[in-house]
Amino acid sequence: MDRTTQPTSRPDVSVVVPLYDEQDNVVRLAEHTHQALARAPFRWELVLVDDGSNDHTLEEARGVQRRYGGHVKVVSLQRNFGQTAAMQAGLDRARGQVVVTLDGDLQNDPEDIPRLVAKLIDEDLDLVVGWRRQRQDGFWLRRVPSRLANKLIRRVTGVDVHDYGCSLKAYRASLVRQMRLYGEMHRFIPAWAAMATSPRRIAELEVQHHAREAGRSKYGISRVSRVLLDLLVVHFFLHYRSMPGHFFGAIGLTVGGVGALILAYLAGVKFIGGEDIGGRPLLLVGVVCLIASVQLVTTGVVTELVARTWFSSPGVHSYVVREEDATRVTDLAEQGSTDEAWHEGDRAAESRAT
Repeated sequence: MDRTTQPTSRPDVSVVVPLYDEQDNVVRLAEHTHQALARAPFRWELVLVDDGSNDHTLEEARGVQRRYGGHVKVVSLQRNFGQTAAMQAGLDRARGQVVVTLDGDLQNDPEDIPRLVAKLIDEDLDLVVGWRRQRQDGFWLRRVPSRLANKLIRRVTGVDVHDYGCSLKAYRASLVRQMRLYGEMHRFIPAWAAMATSPRRIAELEVQHHAREAGRSKYGISRVSRVLLDLLVVHFFLHYRSMPGHFFGAIGLTVGGVGALILAYLAGVKFIGGEDIGGRPLLLVGVVCLIASVQLVTTGVVTELVARTWFSSPGVHSYVVREEDATRVTDLAEQGSTDEAWHEGDRAAESRAT
């Protein structure tokens, strides 16, 4: 039995698909998704996000909506904002308790959606990432750079996921609400998620991968430089979001230490050896290092002030409370703040922690 949902009822699962110039794949994607979820044990909706396509993708998506009914939602962006922004637009409009994302090129297989959802629920996870172990892409231009990038990202972020680039993922809605994607951060969702949940609650599952049959790939070797720059940003937010001064201060002190050693050496050459150091390039290097050190340390102080201002804002915290724990506290508060009720909540929290 097809467990699609009506617009008035809340779905259990939202399937979000960003689309850009995929007019030849939209109808087949919708057909495959309906076939794959026809006997799924949950109510679901399909959210198609047109990222300012230049072809007839939007018209095809609206045709799918008319054909299948209200459980298919179409979001049309004003222009091409990029895959990350399109994915965030779909996540913002998803109503399910679980959200699944996948690409619109039919290289991801909708047949894997029930397996991802089942693993997420059965193992009490917050995120399940698809692993395209048998990729059907070009070896040198796609698979080799992807393997190198995945290895580098795992080392830098500490989140042990084999395939960061796979768009087929299943999330708890509570996690989605805690993440905001921008730039091109869709490649780093597991690392981004690790800012809001424990890496132990992130897992992966082998999924199918098919060769592209229609349309044109939007990826190429040129994305390598962007990945490296984005990786630096992710590393910064993962480790220094609440203490940015440590990031800039550590670099500043290191550079300043190098400059101090250089100038100490030159001072020995000048005052002990009696040699002229005015024309030595090393003198300029030492002075520049000291100036750079002062600037970096000052930048660290300024960023600490900004961070403290940000975290002192209402509703902003340096931590994330699990949704069920927050609900439990709210329920206890509504029942009355008796000592026994609060002690019961404390004992429940301690048992979960151990």
